[in-house]
Amino acid sequence: MASGHGDAKTVPKGMVEIPAGTYLPFFTVAGVKTVKVASFYLDKYAVSNAEFLLFVKANPKWKRSSVSRLFADTGYLLQWKSDYVIADEIESSPVTNVSWFAANAYSKWKGKRLPTINEWEYTSNLPAADDKRRIEKIILDWYIKPNPAVLPAIGSTFKNRLHVTDLHGLIWEWVSDFNSVMMNLDSRSSSAINNALFCASGSAGAVDKENYAAFMRFAFRGSLQAKYTVKNLGFRCASDVK
Repeated sequence: MASGHGDAKTVPKGMVEIPAGTYLPFFTVAGVKTVKVASFYLDKYAVSNAEFLLFVKANPKWKRSSVSRLFADTGYLLQWKSDYVIADEIESSPVTNVSWFAANAYSKWKGKRLPTINEWEYTSNLPAADDKRRIEKIILDWYIKPNPAVLPAIGSTFKNRLHVTDLHGLIWEWVSDFNSVMMNLDSRSSSAINNALFCASGSAGAVDKENYAAFMRFAFRGSLQAKYTVKNLGFRCASDVK
């Protein structure tokens, strides 16, 4: 999506330009009710197993048998047959069982970065391209479905009006600051938000107290550590608009 008449930009291949805007955050912080998000580029698709394999081959320290346990737990790339072999049926599926450290390293290798929470939430709340259901309904309908043995191919589920795909309906996704809202006991975050999510007064501080989908998303992020790997947690890349 190019902008302007005399200053048209070339959008990087495989990415979409997300225009600047505002959105209602899940939690209010110091009375701030809306968050401004500057324009940025976001990958149209999550990173696939085939794409991540290219990264591993170029960066052998990230192969399954060599990766440091400081940077990925024992579930790292567990769905692959071996260090450099993946089953044909998952080549086009989103890569999962990757830690934040691995996702961050891949993003840097591509000359990109992971999206922030605000960028991801802002984009994921945009209306669907061809689905009249509310975003919350789309997400909750996904949550009640059992996880398939083999994840579908990237680009096969939810698509928003900017044609960014699979933000809902396929996998959870890492963001750069996943632990900035709430973290574990050794974290830097506010214990007040831990209480807001998990105690009886769970909706305190939430902008939309009935947004169960967002509660689930933020609680899941808050349960993570950067070395964790999860079978339905992957990522996509972002970059700045210059």
